[in-house]
Amino acid sequence: MTAPACKGIRPGLYAITDSALMPDSRLIRDVEAALTGGAVMVQYRDKNSPPSDRLSQARSLQAACRNAGALLIINDDPELALRVGAAGVHLGQGDRPLHEARQLLGDDAIVGITCHGDLELARTADQAGADYLAFGRFFVSGTKPTAPPADSAVLGRARQFGKPVTAIGGITLNNAAQMICAGADLLAVVGGLFGSDDTEQRAREFANLFSRHHPLFHLSSVRES
Repeated sequence: MTAPACKGIRPGLYAITDSALMPDSRLIRDVEAALTGGAVMVQYRDKNSPPSDRLSQARSLQAACRNAGALLIINDDPELALRVGAAGVHLGQGDRPLHEARQLLGDDAIVGITCHGDLELARTADQAGADYLAFGRFFVSGTKPTAPPADSAVLGRARQFGKPVTAIGGITLNNAAQMICAGADLLAVVGGLFGSDDTEQRAREFANLFSRHHPLFHLSSVRES
């Protein structure tokens, strides 16, 4: 079973920015490189910069994503998502309720929810109207080292909800295929992407893994043959 298309979400690399890894001077350049390499979604995650800086960066990222035909998601800030015209917002379990973000952004916006490794959290998010479900961490993560570990089996089980399934937490080229085969439609990658000396090539390598391992790519190949 493959998740249906949902508000333009396509299977592929979901690039997550990190202000600790990416100084302001590199942010836009590195995201543009990831988009050129094939990232289909970008999440702007910066909890520390001044609001004016975050607004400026988010606007630049929205322009880059629009030019690349990709989707920009803002981490935990529906107001910022609304101001820059982003595709939507990602919310953690400790963030504001989904219905508040939906009320502000509207029915067409994408709202993704962190579900850790818990299928019941995913069920609650699905019933509340989440557009994609994010699980993890699956491996040691420099971004969220204290996050509870998740079992990759939850990715396949989450397909029952018919929503795109995202894997996050320590994803690298060495374990990415494993996550796709387990059921991930999107791989949310931070250090495994932006920690590279060649972000564009690293993004291209992740994208190639989807073309080789994700069911929707196989279905397309069968239909074309």
